[in-house]
Amino acid sequence: MNGKIQISPDHPRYWQYKGQPTLLLGGSVEDNLFQISGIREHLDLLQSVGGNYVRCTMSCRDPENAWPFAKVGDLYDLDVWDLAFWQRFNRFLLLTAERDIIVQIEVWDRFDYAREFWAANPFNPLNNSTYTAEESGLPTVVEGHAGKNENSFFRTIPAEDNQLTVLKYQQRLVDEYLRYALAYGHVLYCMDNETSATASWGAYWSSYIKARAAEVGATVETTEMWDAHDLADPQHRNTFDHPELYSFVDVSQNNHQVGQAHWDNMQAVRARLNPLRPMNNVKIYGADGFRFGDTRDGTERFWRNIIGGMASARFHRPPAGIGLDETAQAHLKSARMLTDRMRIFDCEPRNDLLRDRADNAAYLTARPGVEYALYFPDGQPVGLDLATDGGIWSLGWLDIAASAWREPVVVQGGQVVALTPPGRGHWAALLQRSNG
Repeated sequence: MNGKIQISPDHPRYWQYKGQPTLLLGGSVEDNLFQISGIREHLDLLQSVGGNYVRCTMSCRDPENAWPFAKVGDLYDLDVWDLAFWQRFNRFLLLTAERDIIVQIEVWDRFDYAREFWAANPFNPLNNSTYTAEESGLPTVVEGHAGKNENSFFRTIPAEDNQLTVLKYQQRLVDEYLRYALAYGHVLYCMDNETSATASWGAYWSSYIKARAAEVGATVETTEMWDAHDLADPQHRNTFDHPELYSFVDVSQNNHQVGQAHWDNMQAVRARLNPLRPMNNVKIYGADGFRFGDTRDGTERFWRNIIGGMASARFHRPPAGIGLDETAQAHLKSARMLTDRMRIFDCEPRNDLLRDRADNAAYLTARPGVEYALYFPDGQPVGLDLATDGGIWSLGWLDIAASAWREPVVVQGGQVVALTPPGRGHWAALLQRSNG
């Protein structure tokens, strides 16, 4: 399927879709987006501001969500599908495909399997007529936070509990996801949402999904998302060091970091990946009034990811992120305005070319001799070393909040060029060699 989402052969740090390298940018009001009402209008809004990327947790814990299984009487029957769930999922896949919006699925969302959400989950033995607690080995109550990984639901695989009674229905569910999703070429697959499960759990499901795809002549791109906020944590090595299992990496948890540390951590991973692979950020935290950083933190993270050579950047849903609010819309539009004017796929992060730079003052990606793009979080000046790049350059300033370009000015190369944004707030600068 030549039109499918795949790693770009010419630019392996980025994705290719329908034969063209593609930067994935997004934001949305919810994670399990297929479950919401007004999905068509929401996708139209995303597309109108340059977005082409959404997250899709296969989660059912919100009010008015459908579960994949049907109730027969008072209990769920895990052998019977709920039509409403699958209709929503299929419609979502169709609508995103029509708009060339890439979908990143998370197969298992740990929050559905703990506390009050586990109490309502069809897999809970108390809620289904398919198996008992004794037959399944599953708890009926999970009191701890989902991050504690207390539920044996995440240990059913042969390498762990080998609990075939439950694994059979886990496989059946994944098979049905794939029956719909493999009909399309715009889907990426992440095994879990910020998991604390074992490495063998994710490896099992990645291998399982790739094998099922191969049976129908398809190939798929897979990853895992670990819980640790520090990318240096050994958890993340299970993805970074195993390209045979995971064809791309998701570094969303790095978006808990702030300022220079956020940049430095992702650049350290970017430097170590071998072979080169896309680094996705399917959720960028940060929104006023919540505990994972404010809106400024979220928007700064978004831009550092883009300038830092990441393959995707998507604002997390409220309240932990700004979703697709007016601020997100402006930043998405501006990001597309900048990257449409340049060849970001041929650029590399080059902060080493910045002079008199304070921490978090500016970030640079460059194709030396051709073009330089800078992001300024809040109007601080910096010097750009063009000592080896003489000639005349065109400098354009992008007011990110207003999504508006200033008239370009002429800059003389062959020196350190002083760059001061026209005002405070978020700005981008683009220097390109003049043809004049």
